[in-house]
Amino acid sequence: MYQTDPPLSPKETLPTMYDLPSEDPEEKGLPDQFHLLQPQLLSETFAPANYKMEEIFTGSDINLYYDSRHTLWYKRPDWFAALGVPYLYGEQQDLRLSYVVWQEGVNPYIVVELLSPGTEKEDLGQTLRDVEKPPGKWEIYEQILRVPYYAIFDRYQSEFRMFQLNGDRYTETTLTNYRFWIPSIELGLGVWEGSYKNVNMPWLRWYDQNGNWVLTPTEFERQRADQERQKTERLIAQLRALGVEPEID
Repeated sequence: MYQTDPPLSPKETLPTMYDLPSEDPEEKGLPDQFHLLQPQLLSETFAPANYKMEEIFTGSDINLYYDSRHTLWYKRPDWFAALGVPYLYGEQQDLRLSYVVWQEGVNPYIVVELLSPGTEKEDLGQTLRDVEKPPGKWEIYEQILRVPYYAIFDRYQSEFRMFQLNGDRYTETTLTNYRFWIPSIELGLGVWEGSYKNVNMPWLRWYDQNGNWVLTPTEFERQRADQERQKTERLIAQLRALGVEPEID
């Protein structure tokens, strides 16, 4: 494309989500079951008090394109959240094929990587970069995208580590009871021992300002049904105490 005067914006000249999809037929392997379920739980319980749901995008196993000078370079975080962007993409209100930073105009607010033997060193920034190849995850999150929070969870060791951007470097924070509170979104991230999708194990999930785990939609509906049942049982007991036998369908 020829240069114009004044120059066109990156949104008009650089590749879009439709040009840079997530699918790569040459990329081997698919996520294992944990890498599918854990991001689902994070998304279902991620509810910042100061953002509407339509202003939040969470992605998992989706290409994150981060460098407008190298438009084919990407990383694929296990889970990330961006705030202040539409849940659906652009005027078309479309589901995203990828997350293209120069089109979205908003970097991720938090990234979560789930450790596995094959990615552990890169996730922790312990690999040396080959100058002829794209940078590793740590450098991208810390130096290029400057993601404020970077969490790492090792399900094999039930180990949760949180890194916070201070200046130009990540520093590891001290956790209390494997929990970390983020004041700006009024949410905390921590390790919960429980059953999700009928799998009982330690999971990473969000909690509220009262220290309670944010409910998933399924848990919310179950809680609401239990409350209705208890309310009905109390009403029946009150009627019987008055000598009235209620009609029960």
